[in-house]
Amino acid sequence: MNFSNKTTNVIAAILLGIMFVMTVFSIKDDTFTFDETAHVASGYSYLTQRDFRLNPEHPPLIKDLAALPLLFLNLNFPKDHPSWIQKEPPQWWFQFDFANQFLYYSDNNPDKILFWSRLPMILVLVFLGWFLFYWTKKLFDNKAALLALFLFTFSPTFLAHGRLVTTDVGAALGVVLATYFWLKFLENPTKKNVILAGLIFGLVMLIKFSLILLIPFFGLITLIYAWLFASKKPILNILKYLALALLIGTIGMIFIIWPVYQHHISDYPEERQIRDTQFLLSTTAIHEPLINLNNWLAANPILRPFSQYLLGLLLAINRSMTGHTTFFLGDISAKAWKSYFPIVYLIKEPLTFHILTLIALLYAAWLIRKPFWQNTLMRIKSWIKSHFPEFTMLAFLGIYWLTSLTAELNIGVRHLLPVFPFTFILVSSLIIFWLKPPLLKLKYLFLGILLIWQLFSVTSIYPHFLAYFNELAGGPNQGYIYTVDSNLDWGQDLKRLKKWLDEKNIDKIYLDYFGGGDARYYLKEKFAPWWGKRDPEEFPKGSYLAISATHLQGGRAQPVKGFAEPADYYRWLDKYEPITKIGYSIFVYQIK
Repeated sequence: MNFSNKTTNVIAAILLGIMFVMTVFSIKDDTFTFDETAHVASGYSYLTQRDFRLNPEHPPLIKDLAALPLLFLNLNFPKDHPSWIQKEPPQWWFQFDFANQFLYYSDNNPDKILFWSRLPMILVLVFLGWFLFYWTKKLFDNKAALLALFLFTFSPTFLAHGRLVTTDVGAALGVVLATYFWLKFLENPTKKNVILAGLIFGLVMLIKFSLILLIPFFGLITLIYAWLFASKKPILNILKYLALALLIGTIGMIFIIWPVYQHHISDYPEERQIRDTQFLLSTTAIHEPLINLNNWLAANPILRPFSQYLLGLLLAINRSMTGHTTFFLGDISAKAWKSYFPIVYLIKEPLTFHILTLIALLYAAWLIRKPFWQNTLMRIKSWIKSHFPEFTMLAFLGIYWLTSLTAELNIGVRHLLPVFPFTFILVSSLIIFWLKPPLLKLKYLFLGILLIWQLFSVTSIYPHFLAYFNELAGGPNQGYIYTVDSNLDWGQDLKRLKKWLDEKNIDKIYLDYFGGGDARYYLKEKFAPWWGKRDPEEFPKGSYLAISATHLQGGRAQPVKGFAEPADYYRWLDKYEPITKIGYSIFVYQIK
C-alpha cells in the first residue's frame, strides 16, 4: 500500500482538521484549570503593563501568545488591587489572587477570555502536528509520517493539554523545533544554519525552563557528531563545533532572550525587581553564589533582563528539588515516587500505542540479530553514523526520562509531553519497516484494528480528554483510584456542575473545589463553601456535597513516612456512594 504525496498531504490535512475541531469544540463548557488563570492574567499584564512581577517562574512566550487575542477585547485591568500593588514582598498566591480579580471581578467575561486565550494554544498544537508530520516524512516515508500524525492526532494527552494555556505542549514543540534546526547546523554549519539554530534556540528557551535540558543534550550530540564525522583531526573538529555551538547560544541570549525580557521589564521598577528577586530567592534551597549572582544582575541596568530570566530558572529548579504534594495509588506524599511516571504513562496512554511500541522494540531487537558482544563498538558507530537523527531522538528520550525519574516533582503525565513526538516518530518508522512479508496482509489487518481501537477509545471520551485512562486502568471512571490533579481533575468541570444543578433544580450545594474557576461567580447563591478539614458533624443532613477528586482523594489517602499533613479528613465519606460524577472530576454526594 503506497500513498502519493498528494494523497498523503490530503490525509494529513484531514487529521489536523479533526484535531482542530475536537479541541475547539471540546472547550465549550470548560472552566479555567488551576494553572491557566495565572498564565492568562500574567500574560495580559506583560503585554499591557510591560511588568514581570507576576508568575516569574515561567518564561513569557506561551503566556504572551495566549494574551495576544485579549488585547482586542477591551478588558479592565485591576491596577488598584492589592495583589498587583504588592506593598509587601511577593507571595506565590498573589498571582492567583490577581488572576481571580482580573477574570471574575473586574467586569470582564471569563468565558470569552477562556476561548480567545486558548485558541492560540490550539494553533500551537496543530503546528506541532504539522511539523511532526513534515519531519517524519522527510526522514522516512509517507506511511510513517501518516502513522506518526495519527498517533499524535488521537493522543488523549495532546488533545487534553493542547487546549490549555500551559507550557507543556509548547515544550514538546520546542524540543522538536530546536532539535531539527540543531541537526541542520551539525550537518551543514553554514552562517545561515548557525543563525537559524541560534534564533530558534533562544525562542525555545522562552517556552519552559525545563528545556534547559537541551543544553547538555545538544552538547552531547555535538561532541558525538564532531567526533564521528571528522574527516582528519577529530579534536580540531570538536573544537570547531563547540565554538559554533557557543556562538549559537550567544545568538539566542543576545538577540532573543535579552530583548524579550527587556521589553517585559521595561516598566517593572528596578527597586521592586531587586526586592522581589531577593525575597523570592531567600525562600529557596538554591546555593548562595547563584543567589548572589542573580541579585547582582538585578542591580545592573543592562543585565536586568538576564536577572529576571535566571530568577525564573532558579525558581523552577528549586521546585523540582523540593517536590509537590501528590496523591498516587492510595498514598500521599510531598516527595517523588520512582514508579510514578512509568505507571502514569502506562495507564494514561492508549493501549494501541503501547502495543505498537512493544512491537517496535521487539522488531528492533530482532534486527540486531547478532549477539550484542560481537563487534559492538563498530556496529554502534556504524549505526549512529547512518541513523544520526534517530540516535539523537533516542539520546533525548534517555536524558529526559532519566531526569524525570530522578526529580522530586510528580504532577502529571503532561510533564512527559516532550518525549512524545520523538517516540511517535521512532515507533512509526519501525512499524512501517515491520510491514513487509511474510504475513503482510495479516500485519496490515492487525495494525488497522489497533488504530480503529485507539480512535474509538479516545474519541468516546469527548469532551473530557483530561480524564482519559486506558482500559488497563478501567477507563476514566476508575482513574481517580490511581492519580488525580492534572491527570484527571484540574477544575475543568465547574460550569458543568452548575448545569447539573440547574437541571436538577437544586438550590444549594456545599462545594470543596480544586481549580481555576470561581465557584461564587458561577454558582452564585447556590454555592456554600466546604473544606475537607471541617467537622463532618457541621454538615446539614439531607444537603448536597460536591468535592473535586483531587481534594477527595487527598483526604482519604495513606500518608507516606515523613508526610506530616492530615490525610484522613474525607474518610467519613467512604460509607457513601456519589449520586453522580460531573465530568469524572467532581463527586456529588447527598448526605442523609
